[in-house]
Amino acid sequence: MNSNGQSAVFGRRKEPHTVIIARGNEIRHFTIRPWLAAFVGSALAAIAIGYLLATSYLVLRDDLIGATTARQARMQQAYEDRISALRAQVDRITSRQLLDQQLMETKVGELLARQTQLSQRHGRLRPILERAESEVGDVPAAANAAATKPDEHAEITGGLSQVPTYSVASLGAGDTRPFSLWSTRSDPLDNETSADRADKLFVSINASLKAIENQQLTRITTLADNAYRNADAISQALQAAGLPVDTELDKNDVGGPLVPLDSSMIFDSKVKELDEALDALDQVKKEARKLPLSNPAPGHTVTSPFGVRTDPILGTAALHTGMDFRAPIGMPAKVTAAGVVTKAGWNGGYGRMVEVDHGNGFATRYGHLSEIDVTVGQKLAAGDVIGKTGSSGRSTGPHLHYEVRHNGEAVDPLRFLTVGKKVAQYL
Repeated sequence: MNSNGQSAVFGRRKEPHTVIIARGNEIRHFTIRPWLAAFVGSALAAIAIGYLLATSYLVLRDDLIGATTARQARMQQAYEDRISALRAQVDRITSRQLLDQQLMETKVGELLARQTQLSQRHGRLRPILERAESEVGDVPAAANAAATKPDEHAEITGGLSQVPTYSVASLGAGDTRPFSLWSTRSDPLDNETSADRADKLFVSINASLKAIENQQLTRITTLADNAYRNADAISQALQAAGLPVDTELDKNDVGGPLVPLDSSMIFDSKVKELDEALDALDQVKKEARKLPLSNPAPGHTVTSPFGVRTDPILGTAALHTGMDFRAPIGMPAKVTAAGVVTKAGWNGGYGRMVEVDHGNGFATRYGHLSEIDVTVGQKLAAGDVIGKTGSSGRSTGPHLHYEVRHNGEAVDPLRFLTVGKKVAQYL
């Protein structure tokens, strides 16, 4: 029985669910299959979920949109800040490059201007140095370096590569006005760039040009001091011997307000001072050359000085108005200063005599000549031969009688010869 009942249960067919809808006389029924029910449930669940999501989106949409907008605004602001920073960096780089270029052009312009100035100074210094060589003496080799044309030291017009001779070792003392803003870099760099090397090269060139300028000024000052020193030496020697000299060399009485000068004004002032010194020296030399300071018989001994002596013929005391130089017959007798012949012929005890007027009341006489080679009125330069020595007139043997007279009065020639030895190196 159990087995039969069990067979009946397990053997029963499962009927699908049926929905019956009755409407009046109309009856409708629908069979609901499992898969259809699952589909309908899934659709309803999807609709519900979609509705919930749509509702949530509508509720939270403003917050989401605001957050997204804020995030996008932040991103845009960050991009704009970055772009501004990059643009500012580009502007700084461009401005620095323009500044570097302007400074470079300014430096080159200043160097060219200084080189031109030194070239012009060279043209002015050349005749002055030549005059100084003739007036003061030989110019040492340092002067030639100071007066050398700056083109030979720094040729910058052809490019920076043409000036390799300048050493960067002198940069410490080379940063002078108006080159105080030489560096075109405001930030220190670990590695030296071409701009840094150009800066150093400019400073080196500036230092070299400054050194040339200082050498020129130093040489001009030295020449002026030497000229004044020589003029003073000549004047003091003449004054110590009681000889007249007309000079204006007093440089002690000075004064006035302090007015700073630039380099060009300093150079002009130094050149003017050198001109004045050379003029003063030239004036003193002219005054000294008018005086009979030379030896009429160089290398020959004096046999009888000026002053009271025993007359060689009478044996009594007498005034010897000149100096006697031992000289053989026929030796050339030379005039001791420039002048004009006022007497040329026989003159009593002098024998054959020549008298030369030197101006300012000074005159010289040359006696006991064996021959006269000049005529009255003839102009002579210092050292010209006026005749030949001999023993004419009141003489005991061949010699040269030499006199110096001032305003007609005989003076000791030794005083003039002593001064002549002292100032010979300056004349």
